[in-house]
Amino acid sequence: MALCVGQLRLLITQTCHIVNSKPLSLSSPAWAIQKLTRVRVVDNSSLGNTPYHRPPKCIHVYNKTGVGKVGDRILLAIKGQKKKALIVGHRMPGPSMTPRFDSNNVVLIEDNGNPVGTRIKTPIPTILRKQDGEFSKVLAIAQNLV
Repeated sequence: MALCVGQLRLLITQTCHIVNSKPLSLSSPAWAIQKLTRVRVVDNSSLGNTPYHRPPKCIHVYNKTGVGKVGDRILLAIKGQKKKALIVGHRMPGPSMTPRFDSNNVVLIEDNGNPVGTRIKTPIPTILRKQDGEFSKVLAIAQNLV
């Protein structure tokens, strides 16, 4: 009888351990663009408009957290080249009054911050206006703001 109770106790502790273990990741999903995220170039630059068999991917985010949101600069791998870009929209919802987009949109920029293209094909969020003239040239070539 004592042997049965000992085995039962062992079985219960093993079962509780299996039930309480969490093999799945319970961390919250990333709120925006991080490394290896596929993006869509929305300006009319020659590099962004030519068809490519691999979509452009983010290979670096220029901020402390490593997660890019609207207004952050990133480094893209596009057609075998490294280009800097500005995030003008992402899929995940951000803070209040920030629009959510159907794709991760970026605009290619030069090292000094000037946009490579002359037009932006999609609406960009007005939250970029609040960032003290840093993106004034990008706002100037945008057709409409959301």
